[in-house]
Amino acid sequence: MIISSKLNLTSTPFNLNEEEIVNVHNIVADMSLDEKVKHLFAPITFSTDPEFLKKWVQKYQPSTVTFRPSAKADLQNAYRILQENSKIPLLLAGNLEDGGNGLALEGTYYGKPMQIAATDNTFYSEALGEIAGTEAAVLGANWSFGPIVDIDLNWRNPITNLRTFGSDVERVKRMSLAYKKGFEKSGGILAAKHFPGDGTDERDQHLHVTFNHLTVDEWWETYGSVYQELIEDGIQSIMVGHIAFPAYSKKKGVHAKQIKPATLAPELLQDLLRDELAFNGLIVTDATPMVGFASAEARETALPKAIAAGCDMILFNRNYDEDILFMHQGIKDGLVSEERITEAVIRIIATKMTMGLFNKKKIVPGPKALEEIGTVENKNKARDLAKESVTLVRDRDTLLPLTKGKRIFVVPIDLPKDSEIVNQFISGLRSQGAMIEHQTPEKFDFSWADKSLKELREKYDYAIYLSAKQPRSNQTQVRLNWLPFLALNTPWFLHEVPSLFISFGNPYHLIDVPYISTYINAYADNQETIEETVEKLMGNDTFRGKSPIDPYCGNREEIHLYD
Repeated sequence: MIISSKLNLTSTPFNLNEEEIVNVHNIVADMSLDEKVKHLFAPITFSTDPEFLKKWVQKYQPSTVTFRPSAKADLQNAYRILQENSKIPLLLAGNLEDGGNGLALEGTYYGKPMQIAATDNTFYSEALGEIAGTEAAVLGANWSFGPIVDIDLNWRNPITNLRTFGSDVERVKRMSLAYKKGFEKSGGILAAKHFPGDGTDERDQHLHVTFNHLTVDEWWETYGSVYQELIEDGIQSIMVGHIAFPAYSKKKGVHAKQIKPATLAPELLQDLLRDELAFNGLIVTDATPMVGFASAEARETALPKAIAAGCDMILFNRNYDEDILFMHQGIKDGLVSEERITEAVIRIIATKMTMGLFNKKKIVPGPKALEEIGTVENKNKARDLAKESVTLVRDRDTLLPLTKGKRIFVVPIDLPKDSEIVNQFISGLRSQGAMIEHQTPEKFDFSWADKSLKELREKYDYAIYLSAKQPRSNQTQVRLNWLPFLALNTPWFLHEVPSLFISFGNPYHLIDVPYISTYINAYADNQETIEETVEKLMGNDTFRGKSPIDPYCGNREEIHLYD
């Protein structure tokens, strides 16, 4: 068995003793080549049906399983079925970016990373990690695809945005380390993502190979510095994005037209991550059905080449049976060696050994443990975060606080007619004595085309525009979309009716409403944040959040002109 000298099971993050290392090698030695190939995969399954899962896991024996957020009882039972029918204990993973809601539908939506960054207090990031870890552990999950250590350097990026701890490198470091500290209390492991770093491009790697546009020196001062600190702190795994780093690849002699995303780039995985950053842990790809991976190379060769390049685990599948065949064919064709397959599997098994999974008699807790999910205590912690994070970016004409009992015209932007966000916001205002007229898009009919400005001035004391646009995969932008017919839902009467804009999502909307008198970033659209924003509007609490990014979108003069 030829194993790379870069793999050291006695050092961080494994720190295994001699007996544990022997056990790792024995487990791997007992695996057939087909079992090793199957162990490279971390598929997602969309069913929690016990009979399906039992047959499925017995057939495929993957290393890791992921689910979309599901009902907590169904998910815990699914984990139990999977672990009971897997020859080797499974890693059970999820995107625990905002709290326990990344796995269980009933889980705590604590808050967005950028919302936490707005407090500039690592206490809240550690709390996010602790809540996510605790609620994952009682389900039986043990691996967080987080923290997100991307840096939001490009305000146009449609996928980083609120999912990051902002644009300040030192803050990203502090918050990421605090999340790690909180999550590890549950006994689980983490995957820092998305190496070599998202946030400089304005595109989404779900749809393209995206670029980290920095020079090598700039990268070391930013992303490299963040990864270095996490690696030194013992991060167990790193998720690699379908993100190219042209400056580094060119430095290593790769021709511009041959540059690949990190998932297929040996120079990024082996030279940069393994050698220069000295990362010894597990490397997992981001989801391979993404177009960033699919467009880089035919899947048949891309899968084995990803392992050959330095990835240890393949996240998600297209056709699972076909993917397994692709990996076997890649071995036969010399695209990846059996030795490299074995090395990857050793890292996976060693990670599980480090977690103590082979020594646990009961990996998945009993149903009573589910009471710890979505507790009142955790929701109160979310409220505490909201109190400290909501940010008043501008109040040019001193509209705040709003006088109780005033007549308020509420205009949601890009929100559905029955939006719970809008309903909660209006309910909060009414509980403070405000009289609300709620204008949904379909109400902006032809009668509004020649609406009297005098009538609007006499009818309303304030107009509040609401948005909750979130960064999500497979969208090309997170900008505001106005009604096509005369843009009737824009603040076109702001000189007649004092107007405010509140974002419960994307913090960069000033680019589209630069003229607005009062602008507030709340960052998250959970109930606690909505209610605490109302408290601040009405003067019952102060605004204490600090912008962790530049809401002026690059300090743009055309926005500042309206200050």
